Amino acid sequence: MRIIGGEWRGRRFRFPPDGTIRPTPDRVRETLFNWLMGRVGGARVLDLFAGSGALGLEALSRGAAHVSFVERDASAARGLEAVLATFGAQQAQVIQADALRFLAGTPRPFDLVFLDPPFDSDLAARAAAALEAGGWLADGALVYFELPARLAPPALPGTWHWIKSGRAGDVGYHLATFARGAPQV
Repeated sequence: MRIIGGEWRGRRFRFPPDGTIRPTPDRVRETLFNWLMGRVGGARVLDLFAGSGALGLEALSRGAAHVSFVERDASAARGLEAVLATFGAQQAQVIQADALRFLAGTPRPFDLVFLDPPFDSDLAARAAAALEAGGWLADGALVYFELPARLAPPALPGTWHWIKSGRAGDVGYHLATFARGAPQV
């Protein structure tokens, strides 16, 4: 894998080979970060279901103030810690935990959340509900969803609104925004 923009542009990184880790393709990351232009610098970012960490690493490269990577698999979490050490990333934390259990803990508001759960799960909708209920989102936060293209994006709480969507092969990707106090639809 390689970083496609920012301070670490062109730097390559490896992650443990695992058939369940499906890194976000370069083309999708490029589109996503074009959508996020001007919103990443200084942001507090949560990379839930981090896997390879490609999304959070890209955010760090583009000036995020802090990225929390949450990954259940111990091998993938150790691999991500090694990449962060190699890159000299001080503004990051790897949390080896189940994503939904993590969201049941003490919240810290994030400006940007990446939700890229395993494709064969219902975790996107459950994680979105937990983010909302737990107070994990700063007002105006953006939440990115990566899902199988064959599936419609999940229903969102009334304080969220879809703002962008795209498709690349088997990958559907969607961006939503959260506004505290938004009218329930």
